[in-house]
Amino acid sequence: MLMPKANRVAIYEHLFKEGVMVAERDLFMPKHPELEKIPNLHVIKALQSLKSRGYVEQNFAWRHYYWRLTNEGIQYLRDYLHLPAEIVPATLKKPTRPEGRPRPLHSRPEGPRGEGSRDAYRRAPSGIDKTGDAGAGSAPMEFRGGFGRGTKRPQ
Repeated sequence: MLMPKANRVAIYEHLFKEGVMVAERDLFMPKHPELEKIPNLHVIKALQSLKSRGYVEQNFAWRHYYWRLTNEGIQYLRDYLHLPAEIVPATLKKPTRPEGRPRPLHSRPEGPRGEGSRDAYRRAPSGIDKTGDAGAGSAPMEFRGGFGRGTKRPQ
């Protein structure tokens, strides 16, 4: 599709910076939500072109296209945008751990547990053998005789 080169470069720059891109399947949307001055149709068609060359992988779900850069696509966009090898997409960067609540240095105290704990559940009350009372062979065997082949029914 014919589109201005500035639009194509802006789409490629955003795709390379993020590593992924999303677009709703609405060809008549006047602008893409992430790229304010570019029509949604240009985004879909530019990435459809990259998909046909194997530079992005595409998923489609719930009226949205989802694109992910492949390794070949990263190399192609580096060459197209004249970027050095040190710059990588955000999907390849290691996430930094946010400074959250500090963890305590000591562990929780181990003490006697209440009646609602797992150990109280596993313990049998008053000496009953739970493991012997469960499983095959724990119930008394009872055979009443069946009404199978060759036997008469009682009347």
